[in-house]
Amino acid sequence: MPETSRYRETYAAWQRDPEAFWGEAAKAIDWVTPASRVFAPEEGVYGRWFPGAEVNACHNAVDRHVAAGRGDQAAILYDSPVTGTKRRITYADLLDEVAALAAVLQDLGVGRGDRVVLYMPMVPEALFGMLACARIGAVHSVVFGGFAARELAARIEDAEPKVVLAASCGVEPARVVAYKPLLDEACRLSAHKPEACLILQRPQAPAGMAEGRDRDWAQAVAAAREAGRSAPCVPVAATDPLYVLYTSGTTGKPKGVVRDTGGYLVALAWSMQNLYGVAPGETYWCASDVGWVVGHSYIVYGPLLHGCTTVLYEGKPVGTPDAGAFWRVVAETGAVALFTAPTALRAVKKEDPEARLMAGHDLSRFRALFLAGERADPDTVAWAERALGVPVIDHWWQTETGWPIAANPVGLGALPVKHGSPTVAMPGWDVQVLDEAGRPVPADTMGTIAIRLPLPPGALPTLWRQDARFRESYLATYPGYYNTSDAGFLDEDGYVSVMGRTDDIINVAGHRLSTGGMEEVLASHPAVAECAVIGIRDALKGEAPCGFVVLKAGAAQAPDVIERELVALVRERIGPVAAFRIALTVGRLPKTRSGKILRGTMKKIADGETWTVPPTIEDPAVLEEIGGALRERGLG
Repeated sequence: MPETSRYRETYAAWQRDPEAFWGEAAKAIDWVTPASRVFAPEEGVYGRWFPGAEVNACHNAVDRHVAAGRGDQAAILYDSPVTGTKRRITYADLLDEVAALAAVLQDLGVGRGDRVVLYMPMVPEALFGMLACARIGAVHSVVFGGFAARELAARIEDAEPKVVLAASCGVEPARVVAYKPLLDEACRLSAHKPEACLILQRPQAPAGMAEGRDRDWAQAVAAAREAGRSAPCVPVAATDPLYVLYTSGTTGKPKGVVRDTGGYLVALAWSMQNLYGVAPGETYWCASDVGWVVGHSYIVYGPLLHGCTTVLYEGKPVGTPDAGAFWRVVAETGAVALFTAPTALRAVKKEDPEARLMAGHDLSRFRALFLAGERADPDTVAWAERALGVPVIDHWWQTETGWPIAANPVGLGALPVKHGSPTVAMPGWDVQVLDEAGRPVPADTMGTIAIRLPLPPGALPTLWRQDARFRESYLATYPGYYNTSDAGFLDEDGYVSVMGRTDDIINVAGHRLSTGGMEEVLASHPAVAECAVIGIRDALKGEAPCGFVVLKAGAAQAPDVIERELVALVRERIGPVAAFRIALTVGRLPKTRSGKILRGTMKKIADGETWTVPPTIEDPAVLEEIGGALRERGLG
């Protein structure tokens, strides 16, 4: 590793004395009451960070920047190509909006420890709502806007919010999604009834209001301002929840990931400078959604804690209006870094393989592209490196962890890139690869990736009101470790390779094979835009791999020719042991709104099992297309 990077010494400092390391990092946060000690191993399920401390997340994200004389700096740059709207919101503006909304919540009976559910599109008011909850010590739980009524109801029932903050609609490139009827149905289905719903009326689809329960957002905030109401920041314990975020696609009782306040602020502040290499005052863009953990950490709290300008984008990587949308926003906002999902980049590459739409945009301030959310295939990373001429940084984390487990820390000095690897473990994360008996395996050996306890600040301390389920789901399989349920390996340099969920390791005639490795081979074909490999039932071998590929726009060869080439390519690169014989060309892959490919549902279709439409899916019609492609081959 090069001497220009401070990574080795930084990680070693954490290993030598974790409490001293995080105690030093905590100096980046304004505390109402400092912690009595950095870590208490006897508290909680595996220990708690910063016990005895009091803090307020909203003060750290908003008020202190205004007090420091930076009120005129842009806090949020809102860009909505789907509505043709742009808006610049300064830190002073943000403080005014959040303090007034927080007063409205207090007037509706919301106090410290109460829950508030947000059901919002990508509009500034979503951020105002999250920060207003943090301001008064309430616990927010954001549900992706447009989520199905039954799934929203399950989350309302579990979180038991006093108030729901919602918009009348969301706006997609080709349609308007009415949220209010979904919210009304969710409230009807839920055994818990919110006392009030505050509705942001959008002109694209104004909503009818339920008498006695619903309030108009704009009217309520205006009335609070007129009355001179402005809520001050309420100190909360560092170990109190800041939010509960339900993992996507859960069935039965929802699994609510708890994020405690103090440790989260410390971890995010450390990551903005040391991992992302962004300075206060610079513009940082995370092209995610506030409904997901990435949006919580790196649209809202991380950039604002660090005093950055955060970009809030209500649009798509393609189709609003074209595959040059990302580069337009980077140029216009002056973003020095962009964080997006590999699937978004693949969509751009598919529509604009020669990156012609990048031309004409001033990207001179742009320093790095960060990818996370799923495995970044080397072909897509290499394409982006060539097109952009800046580092393309894959990094790996989960809803549960709150911030990256493994990354290439640009702020400490970038390490050599190994395509296919999110690089190395960040301080706080003791990453191990274990066999089925829980024993560490040698370098370059596939196994389950686990994290030695305790987890660092920012990671979940438990699940909402379900300590036993937390232990069973994450800690019981490998005592002393958090089970990531991701499979992969560590190389001799300590680089992590995440090959997929442990469910994506298939057993072909006794050989454990990674579907991620096969996807890497398929993605290397010049005609392939994106792909997915699943294991399907095979009477002889137990399981057999089946590949689905989406071709780039204007692919010259016929699909059946490409399919034969792909089969030969996998046999050449991985060997006959892979038993890879089926490559199917499809128009698109089924994905969640966050861009994750629904491999589990695809496998059920292929195996002829009963399946249901996942509530997180972006477009249910694609599942029938997958079924049709399988039936043409006599599968499913």
